[in-house]
Order: sequence, then structure tokens, then C-alpha cells
Amino acid sequence: MSLEKKDEYDHKGWMKEKDLTPVESTFLTTLIWLDKRFRIVDYLELLETLYYRVNLQMPKSHTEQYNLDNKFWYWYPLYTLGLFSTLAYVVAAISGALLGFYYSPSAAAGSEAAGTVAYESIAFIMRDLQFGFMLRSIHRWAAQVMVAAVFLHMLRVYFTGAYKEPRELNWLIGIVLISLTMVFGYTGYLLPWDQLAFWAGQIGVEMSLSIPLAGEWVAQLLFGGFSLSQATLQRMYILHVFLLPFVVTTLIAIHIGIVWVQGIAEPH
Repeated sequence: MSLEKKDEYDHKGWMKEKDLTPVESTFLTTLIWLDKRFRIVDYLELLETLYYRVNLQMPKSHTEQYNLDNKFWYWYPLYTLGLFSTLAYVVAAISGALLGFYYSPSAAAGSEAAGTVAYESIAFIMRDLQFGFMLRSIHRWAAQVMVAAVFLHMLRVYFTGAYKEPRELNWLIGIVLISLTMVFGYTGYLLPWDQLAFWAGQIGVEMSLSIPLAGEWVAQLLFGGFSLSQATLQRMYILHVFLLPFVVTTLIAIHIGIVWVQGIAEPH
């Protein structure tokens, strides 16, 4: 890509000669405006060249290699599990962001004798907030659907041999993603700070302490000590709301990008 100034071209005159719809005219006007300032078209051409060079090195799919003529059509519904888990993640993210407006991550005693501030904020969402019960149910079910879809997606990839060369890197990213999905579910499970959350958190502390050599350090890092406290809830909240969404979204984008470059591996 040269740094020399491009020759001027009469884009407006060219557009007048074409029978363009308002949408096409708006799109081309915007693209021309951006290209004059940021050379968008040059970068798009570089990406296109890179895409074709990469795809030339990719092996043919099984259908192309063995001329199968789509004889494995009955497998294809299972190839939607990755998209299904991604959609469930998006629904869970949007509903979780809306729940965050009303949730308070505090383990202090609430106004009611039987609960903490965190638990009372969940109770408010479920009982008093308009459409709150539906919103939390959507979030919970989206999370459960995501866990199931990711697990089934991994099984499909394994049994169709899609983890083999040259897709082994994406398989490893998938393993990281399903692990982070479990962490997502665990941290969200603790946020209501009720009896179920308390004992789930206690199990997590004991599991951390059972790690050889680094157990106490892991327990202090993840749970804020050897017993559950405000520090534990604060850490779960930070992991669930601030850290995991950015990490998981980035890995999903890389995961989908690799699939787009390499193509889908059909079953053997």
C-alpha cells in the first residue's frame, strides 16, 4: 500500500450516472467520505488479499475432498450449537446488564431480619420490580441454555473430528471458553447471597484450600480469605460483571473469526 496521494476521481459524477437506491447512495457517500480521510478501501483490499491467501492454504472440506454431495445433511442441525450458545450468551449479557441497575453487591444485614442487602435487592427484583421476575428468569434460563449448548457443541466437535489439524488451536480456545462458562455460572450463583450461595461458596473455599502448595493463596485471591465475607461477594461480583464478560467476548470473537477463516469441518 503506497503512501503517495491518490489521483482525484469524480465520485459524485459516477454516482449520478448510476441508478442507486437511497440506501446504496448513503452507503457509498459514507464510504467515499471515510476513504478520502482514512483510506478504508486500501485496508479492505489488504484484508481481502489476506483472506484469500489464508484460504488457499486451508484443506478442502470433507464434502469437497470426497465428493460426498452433502450425504451428511442429518448432521447439520448440530452445527448450529455454536451459534445457539453465542445467542444465549448475548441474551444473558443484555439481561444481566439490566439486572445490574437494581442489584447491590453487599453482604451487610438488610432491613429485613432474614436477609442481606444483596439478597433483598434480588427479592426486590423478583417481587416488586415491574417485569423483574421475567427479566431474572430470562437471565437464568439463558445462562443454563448457554451451558448446555456449549457442552453439546464441544461433543459435536469431538465426535465429528473437527478438533484435528489445522483446527487444534480453536479446539483449545473452545476448552478455555467452556471452562470460563462454568466460572460464569458459579460466580453468578453466588451473587444472591442466600443459603444456596453460602454453601456453594463454602465448597469453593474448601476446593481452593485443597490445592497443593498454592491452596491458601488461591483461597485468599478468589474468596478474600478462608471463610465467606463481604470480600467474597465483592470478588464474585467483579469477576461476573467486569472481568469475565470482556475476556469471554474477546475469546468468542477470536473463536468465530478462526471458524470464518478456516471454514466448518464436516463429519468424516
